[in-house]
Amino acid sequence: MAATIWATRRSCRATGAAAPEVVWERYSTPTRWTQWAPHLTGVQASTPVIRAGTTGTVTALHVVRARFVVAEVDEAARSWSWTVRTGPVRLHLEHTVTGARDGGTSTGLSVEGPGLVVAAYLPIAARALQRLVTP
Repeated sequence: MAATIWATRRSCRATGAAAPEVVWERYSTPTRWTQWAPHLTGVQASTPVIRAGTTGTVTALHVVRARFVVAEVDEAARSWSWTVRTGPVRLHLEHTVTGARDGGTSTGLSVEGPGLVVAAYLPIAARALQRLVTP
């Protein structure tokens, strides 16, 4: 088995007026992902709410289909991570949800994977995160 070499890790953050519990519910319920992530056009998950070991597929732009497995979920800390794979490309994503200083929510994403894929995905993800934290 070949070792996986991560080319890069980059992050983005969004802050908005939605309450942290609302944002967490949007994150933790896979059937809601297409409502705030416009690049996702389909989601199938093995559980109705994410937990460590949840598996499934996401479809992006009706074309790219990727398998995923949720690695960790910490409901108290409102954080979770998962690995998404399509063909030879694998991304590891870590998500956080925190209360913002002036109310609302701040959410963060850290993406690790091949440099060109991460660079192309981050602006799409940043747009989705802004929708996630918008009431």
